[in-house]
Amino acid sequence: MTQIEALEQLVKTQKEQNKALQQTIKELSSQVAWLNRQLFGRKSEKLAHLDPNQLNLFEENSLSQQDEELEEKKEAAKQEIAKMAREKKKERSNRKLLKDLPVIEVIIEPEDVDLTLYKRMSEERTRTLEFEPGKLYVKEIVRPKYGLKDNTLLPEGKNSSVLIAPLPLLPIYKGLPGASLLTEILLQKYTYHLPFYRQLQAFRHLGLKIPESTLNGWFKPVCELLYPLYEKLKQQVLATDYIQVDETVLPVINKENHRACKEYLWVVRSVMKKLVFFHYDKGSRSGQTAKDLLSSFTGYLQSDGYSAYNQFEEKFGVHLVGCMAHIRRYFENALEENKSLAEHALTEIQQLYIIERKADEKELSPEETAALRQKLATPILDALEKWMEQTYPKVLPKSRLGKAIAYAYSIWPRMKAYLKDGRLRIDNNLAENAVRPIALSRKNFLFCGNHEAAKNTAVICSLLASCKAADVNPRVWLKDILSKLPYYLKPGVKKEIAELLPNQWKERNSNDALMNI
Repeated sequence: MTQIEALEQLVKTQKEQNKALQQTIKELSSQVAWLNRQLFGRKSEKLAHLDPNQLNLFEENSLSQQDEELEEKKEAAKQEIAKMAREKKKERSNRKLLKDLPVIEVIIEPEDVDLTLYKRMSEERTRTLEFEPGKLYVKEIVRPKYGLKDNTLLPEGKNSSVLIAPLPLLPIYKGLPGASLLTEILLQKYTYHLPFYRQLQAFRHLGLKIPESTLNGWFKPVCELLYPLYEKLKQQVLATDYIQVDETVLPVINKENHRACKEYLWVVRSVMKKLVFFHYDKGSRSGQTAKDLLSSFTGYLQSDGYSAYNQFEEKFGVHLVGCMAHIRRYFENALEENKSLAEHALTEIQQLYIIERKADEKELSPEETAALRQKLATPILDALEKWMEQTYPKVLPKSRLGKAIAYAYSIWPRMKAYLKDGRLRIDNNLAENAVRPIALSRKNFLFCGNHEAAKNTAVICSLLASCKAADVNPRVWLKDILSKLPYYLKPGVKKEIAELLPNQWKERNSNDALMNI
């Protein structure tokens, strides 16, 4: 009997080991499939165009698994969404490539024309698009000095015996670069992602040899000049009642360890005011940093499922909103592992995006958008929630599909919050779009030299991202405000610096501001 018991115990142990090995094989197969997809597969998160006549893979089991009333509402919503999807998209007007560009006429007369014998009948015009490289020039400010002709006379009023116009305030006190050159340096680095050493090469080709130390010396004071405007930008964003928040990596050199450390920038976007700012707190991504940054905010806070935002569920006046793009991304990663179940979730999510797209195309008001969501999106969300509850026990918790369902279900109450207000977006993509230039810059200048440089990066990127959000030409805006800021910051001057923020500046300078990026 002892030998039989030992054999039974051995069989039992081997069964458990076999089960564990099978799970490990599935997890490793899932990882291999995901890596193959990253290397060779389709990167787009979009599904193929929906066919309204295509049968639902789960239709046979849906009635037995889900409440009939919910299923009827869902199918009715799907039929209406399919009808909306078949509607023709609003036709876009052709983009006029040469619009807003200056025109230089070159008149070519025929050779040996005798105007006594010929008269001009008409003309033919041919257009070509030309390019003139940027040029450097010296702007010399001349201030004539006047003195009284008769030294025995006393000057009238408050005038002195010698008159000269005051020197205009410069962006950098007693500095050589003007507003236009500083604008170009900042745009080249943070919009076109050219590090300083590449800019120096370009300047040499234009005939100017600038030491790298000189360029770095100009950068710090211009950041200090822009910092008060950056602080006002933060106040304006946090004073709104709907923001989107995200974080992104920014490598920063740690001189003690002699390597670039993985630090973080926070991005906060006011959707309604079209303003964006980046926040750097010594690279921290902690919950305390989020708490300090958003301590004054009340309203809708939209983010992904990062745990640092959980603390705001208990804060009075703050309502968390989830991001469908992050949920969709999890199911997208599960396609290679369990295509049928992952595609079902992605197809349902695609229905929700059709509703959003049609609301945008029809330019519905927030109230109309909220009503459309309540009618069509609510049944889809409720059915998807029930599907997750029924599907999760059937998959491995550590599988990609299991993780996708666990992630989505944990933030589902936040996700459904976007139904409450038509102003709210279905995802956090506007904040993520603001982060993309940081990722491009990261690939070019690789890292920031220290925490101060990272903070300066946050200042410049905040203002340029706000220009993009407000659809303002950053070159025109930056050149103008660099010329005006010294006057706004002059002691004793009572000017509201918020007037220089891109969204307010655009209202007063509509012709130049409407020149898109």
